Formats: sequence, structure tokens, C-alpha cells
Amino acid sequence: MTEEYIVSKLYEKYIKPTEGNRDNFIGVEIEMPIVNLNREAVDFAVVHRLTGAFCNHFDFSVSGTDDEGNANAAENRQNGDILSYDCSYNNLELSFGRESDLNVIGKRFTEYCAFIQTWLGQFNYTLTGMGVNPYRGYNRNVPVPNGRYRMLFHHLQSYKNYIGQMNFHHFPEFGTFSSASQVQLDVNAEKLLLTLNVMNRLEPLKALLFSNSVMPDCDAEILCYRDIFWENSTHGINPKNIGMYDADFSSLDDVLAYISDTSIYCVERGEKYINFAPVKIVDYLRSDSVKGEYFDGSAYRETEIKPCVEDLAYLRTFKFEDLTYRGTIEYRSACTQPIKDAMALPAFQVGLLRRQNELDVLLKNDTVIYGHGYTPKQLRALLIRRTLPEFIDEDRLYSLLKQITDLARDGLAERNLGEEKFLEPLYERISRRESPAKYMLKSLENGVQL
Repeated sequence: MTEEYIVSKLYEKYIKPTEGNRDNFIGVEIEMPIVNLNREAVDFAVVHRLTGAFCNHFDFSVSGTDDEGNANAAENRQNGDILSYDCSYNNLELSFGRESDLNVIGKRFTEYCAFIQTWLGQFNYTLTGMGVNPYRGYNRNVPVPNGRYRMLFHHLQSYKNYIGQMNFHHFPEFGTFSSASQVQLDVNAEKLLLTLNVMNRLEPLKALLFSNSVMPDCDAEILCYRDIFWENSTHGINPKNIGMYDADFSSLDDVLAYISDTSIYCVERGEKYINFAPVKIVDYLRSDSVKGEYFDGSAYRETEIKPCVEDLAYLRTFKFEDLTYRGTIEYRSACTQPIKDAMALPAFQVGLLRRQNELDVLLKNDTVIYGHGYTPKQLRALLIRRTLPEFIDEDRLYSLLKQITDLARDGLAERNLGEEKFLEPLYERISRRESPAKYMLKSLENGVQL
């Protein structure tokens, strides 16, 4: 395969779906840790019973089972909502079928959570809106027993093979106890560059509003350990696969060139996942063969595969603004939010999407965080910390955050659906100058019980 052919296939996968008239649909995914308040490991048998009870109550049908025959995904065929378990049975995920009104998603989310919380309560369990499971130390932090998550777990554990190449953390099982909230929004090719560029520049400031993953036993200064989990794992061996973009894009060719430099690390053959050392997608597809390994049911075996263009289906990155094959951008930098505030994140993104021209001007002219010699990526690393850098004026910083949230509010008001109410938690955070993570750490230090 020539590089030109591969790039044309990348264009078909990522750019072509954004062409033409695009709908303005919203997709929301919310992961939440399951906590056993008895300070014991979550009993997966209880989780499986919850799945059955939820399906019966809300007319969901099982859509996925693990290797032991337990349901790990269920779907409502009418609205497209999905209950699943992300990586681990300690982590419940609600994904919503695409909608045009945040109120509709919020109503269903509330109904689902109310049922789940009541049902779990009989076992002294609860869902919590924390980005790191606070009782991870009691749990069995093992993946869902199926091909995909077994492969992912194996891939993350392989960091020991790359010691010396980069600085790794020592939590390869982080997917079993970390939770996120993601938003997918349709994007048009004409707005693609603007959207990627302006939302990338926004990321440092989002950290101040949405950070909610703390590991005080490791580093009480970090408010968003989620960034570290991804960047300092095998996902980050190729830094273009994770986090933020290094610079603005000036053309669609720039975007395609960037995607061409991202890496692939697994494929499927004969219903078996095959894992291999991350390799840039262009190099992979131009190779005659690639050596990898697969799980045969009892152990890992070496094998050799012949790359094919269909393997593009397995090219998956974890960018904060991730362009998908659906013609959407998935915004994936945020931790799970407190359950009562779960709709604040999608409301923020939806509102700003309608005001991104104004946001672009605001951020290009900003001197509060920009213009001090730091890139957006470097600023994000600084602003996920509890202590602000000395060069930042805190009063001006939170004034800027209010200006940005006001833009989101104006964008939502233009939709005339009453969705602005979902932003109220953000105004409270701005007033207190606290992200959920900062509020949690302060509360614990003041003697509040977890």
C-alpha cells in the first residue's frame, strides 16, 4: 500500500463523514464508580443482578455478554440508550442515544440513576460521581472477562517492556477504577479546523471547572489524575494518540498528516484480539507482516498477521478532541462529574459550539494564561494542579472563566430549550473558585467524612 492510498482511506474514515449538511445531535456517555459502603470489594454477582433488574424495569435487551455468559451491555431499542460496564464491573456506564435536546437526556439520566441508586441501596452500595473510585483499594480491580478488555488490560500492563522510553505511572489497571464523562457533537467539515483549534486552546481552562479525579495518597496536588493515567501509560508511547494537539491546524491536510502519525496497537483475527507494540498506522499498513500475541484461553501465544486496510477500524486514539468515524468530535478530557451536576459538561460543550467564533477571538486575545511562553498543552499540565502558577492572576482567571461560561449560556439560550439551567453548577464553581476535586480535598482536610 502506498502512503497516498492510506491517507485517502483515512480521509474516507475521518473527513468524509463531516461533509455536507450535518445534524446537530448530541451524544452523552457517563461512567460512574460503584462503591460498596461496607468497605469490601464490590460483589460482581450483585452487579449482574442489577443489570437484570434494570433491563426488566426499563425494557432494555441484553446486547453483550462476557466470556462467562454474564451481561455486560444492554440497550433500549427505542431510544438507543445503553447500560454497560466500562473496563470493569466496578464502573457502570450510561450512554444515551443521540438527541437534540439536553433536557431529554437529563430526564432519562435522572430516572436511570434513581432506580440504580435505590436498587443498590439494599446492599449498602452506591454510585458516585467521582473520577477515581474512592474505594478502589477494597475492590477486585480486574477487567470484564472478554476479548476487548482482556487485550486492553494486557496492553496497559506491557509498560514494563518500554521502561526507559518514557516516565510511566504504576497503575496499569487504572481503567478499572477511573471514570469519565464524554460528549459527542456533530461537526461540519467547514467548521472542523476552527472547532479543533479553539476547543484545544480551551482545555487548560476546562481543567479548572471539571477536574474531579484525585489520588491524595499519591499526589494531593493533582486534581485531574485522569490526564496522567492516559499520558503516562502505554497509550502515551505515541503522544499523538492521547491528550492535546501540539499546535493549531491550518488545513485538512494537516489533520490527515496528524492522524497518519498516530499508532495502532491491536486488531482482531478470527474473533481473537491480537496485541502488538504500538506502530504508526502508515508504517503498519505498509508492513508485510506484524508480530503480536493473543490469548488462547489459558495463556498468551505469539502470532504473525498480515496488515490490511480494513484494520483501520481498530485505529483508536484518545485525544481530548477526538475526530471519529461518525462525523463527530468526541470531547473526552473530563472526569466524571458529581451525579447531580452530570449535565453541566454537555451543556457547556453544546453552548460553546454555538459561540465558538466569539470563543476563538476571546482566547486568541487572552493574556491571563496565554502569552506567557507556555503552550496550551503545558498550561493544561499546570492547571490540573491545586496551586496556580505565580504568573496567573486568580481574579482575572475566574473572570475569564465566567466570560466563557456566559458564552456557553448565550449559545444555549439561542437554542430556546431552557438548557441554560444545567450550567448553574459551573457558576457556583466559579464563585467558590473550586473544581469538584478541589472541593473534595478541602472537605476531607476539614474533617468531612468521605
